[in-house]
Amino acid sequence: MPILRISLGRREEATHPAALKAALAEFICTLIFVFAGEGSGMAFNKLSDFQGTTPSGLVAAALAHAFALFVAVSVGANISGGHVNPAVTFGAFMGGNITFFRGILYWIAQLLGSVVACLLLKYATNGMTTGAFALSSEVTVWNAFVFEIVMTFGLVYTVYATAIDPKRGSLQTIAPIAIGFIVGANILVGGAFDGASMNPAIAFGPALVSWDWTNHWVYWAGPLIGGGFAGLIYEFIFIERSHEQLSTSIDF
Repeated sequence: MPILRISLGRREEATHPAALKAALAEFICTLIFVFAGEGSGMAFNKLSDFQGTTPSGLVAAALAHAFALFVAVSVGANISGGHVNPAVTFGAFMGGNITFFRGILYWIAQLLGSVVACLLLKYATNGMTTGAFALSSEVTVWNAFVFEIVMTFGLVYTVYATAIDPKRGSLQTIAPIAIGFIVGANILVGGAFDGASMNPAIAFGPALVSWDWTNHWVYWAGPLIGGGFAGLIYEFIFIERSHEQLSTSIDF
């Protein structure tokens, strides 16, 4: 049962060389992802004279995030697992696939990667605003809350099916593509309503740099709930394990 596999781990994991290397990989991968994703939105806004969300802008954002996440997951997969997202890390934790201490280390690295990416974008664009995620006038915070839960559930479920499940087989080779595709598809669905974050880190960096925290809780609560449910459901129903160790634990 997944809940029985949840582990705090050891405090030494926070200073273990393998864990620090994994955290550094998460920092770099998240920086790559946020720089390309947030940067594409800034570039399109500049080219369209800041006319707001348009169909072409939504497609451009979906493609940029899908391609960037494909690369970020690919380059981090063999080092940290390529989470690039606190919600993915939380889903892995709820399924017993990463320890609490290592998960916290990942979270810190992911949030720092997002902040640094936004600071670099602000400097490189000569002070352009890194726009925080915002709700459209047609939706309430609770509408957006449901959007984020459902979209992140689909994302983390895809991560489990293609990257974590021991029976994944050859699917592992297409995991980064599948993960990138589901994010791109979800942006096409939810992007016009709440920005389609699915990732607390990618929402945190722009909010901090622009100091705009309006409805920011939605972009944490929704993804964490959706990711946690996906981890529990996939691990409990679809994965058969004997007594193997945590896939991201550290041997001392």
